[in-house]
Amino acid sequence: MVSFLVRFGLLLLPVIMLAGCNTIVMNPSGDIALQQSHLIWVSTLLMLLIIVPVIILTIVFAWRYRQSNTSARYEPEWDHSTRLELVIWGAPLLIIIALGLLTWITTHTLDPYRKLSRLDEHRPIPAGVKPLVVEVVALDWKWLFIYPDLGIATVNELAAPVDVPIRFKITASTVMNSFYIPALAGQIYAMPGMETALNAVINKPGEFEGFSANYSGAGFSDMRFKFHGMSAENFDNWVKASKAKGVALNRADYLVLEKPSTREPVRRYGTVDPDLYHAILNRCVGTDQQCMDTMMSANAIANEKAILLAQNSKTSQTGRRSANAEGEVCTTSPSTFGK
Repeated sequence: MVSFLVRFGLLLLPVIMLAGCNTIVMNPSGDIALQQSHLIWVSTLLMLLIIVPVIILTIVFAWRYRQSNTSARYEPEWDHSTRLELVIWGAPLLIIIALGLLTWITTHTLDPYRKLSRLDEHRPIPAGVKPLVVEVVALDWKWLFIYPDLGIATVNELAAPVDVPIRFKITASTVMNSFYIPALAGQIYAMPGMETALNAVINKPGEFEGFSANYSGAGFSDMRFKFHGMSAENFDNWVKASKAKGVALNRADYLVLEKPSTREPVRRYGTVDPDLYHAILNRCVGTDQQCMDTMMSANAIANEKAILLAQNSKTSQTGRRSANAEGEVCTTSPSTFGK
C-alpha cells in the first residue's frame, strides 16, 4: 500500500510542479499568438487520434496475447486483413491530409510579413487606422526600439496601445538573434545587414515578457525586456514622458550603446536621428563607412553601364564587318565576275 502511494505521488509530482507554470504561449494576449496557440491545440489533437489508439492497442495486444493466456486464438498462418490494412493506412492518411491542409492555410494566414486584416476574430481593423511602426535592433546584449513616427527610442522597454496594429522592422547589429514576445506573436529572426518583419496586435493591457530566443553569446541570458500593452491614453502619456527626458540618440551615442554590455537598465530617448535605423541596417553608422544600399546601387549602375558598353561594342563591330563586306562588293570591277 505504501509503495503504491509512493508511485502515485511520483506520478503526480510533475503535474504539481507544472501547475505553477505560466502557460502564456497557450493563453496569449495577442490575436496572432492566439491563432498560433489554436494551431498547436488542433495539431496535437489530430496527432493524438493516432498516438492514443496505438498506445492503448499495444497494451491490449501485449495483455491479450501474453504467454499465460491460453484462451487467445493462435493463428500462425495469418498474414493479411483488408479491413485492418484500411484502418492502419487510411486513418493516418486522412490525418496527414488534414494536417497538411491546416498547415497550408495557417502558413499563409499567419505570415509575419502579411498585413493584419483583423484585431481579433470578432473585429476587423477599422478603416483609416495607421499601424504603429517600431524599428527593432538586436544589440549585444540588449534591445533598441525606435519609433520613427513618434521620434523617440527606448532600450529594453517596449510599449504599444491595445487594439492598434503594430508593424515591427527587425535587424541586428552584429550577430543573428531572435525577437520573441510569447504573448504577442511567434519569434522572428534578427540578422545584421538584413531586415525581417512582423505584424501583430496586442488585445489586452498588461506587462509581458520579451526576450531573445536565439543564443548570441555570453550575455544572452540577460537579453530581456518588458512589453507594455497600454490603453491609448496611457500610451500617449508614456510617449510624452519619453520625450520629456530630453535625451537625444544620435550616431555617436549609438556607437557607444552598441558596445557589448549586459543587464542594461531601461533608457528612453526623447529624440532620435531619423536616419539611424537606415544606417544600422546598411552598416554605415560610422562616418567612414559606405552604406550597403549605396554600394549595391553603384555596383548595379556600373554593371549596367558595362553591359551597355559591351552591347554597343558588339554592335559597332558587327556594323564595321557589314560595311567592309559591302565595300568589297561595291568596289569589285565587273571584269572580276567574268573571270
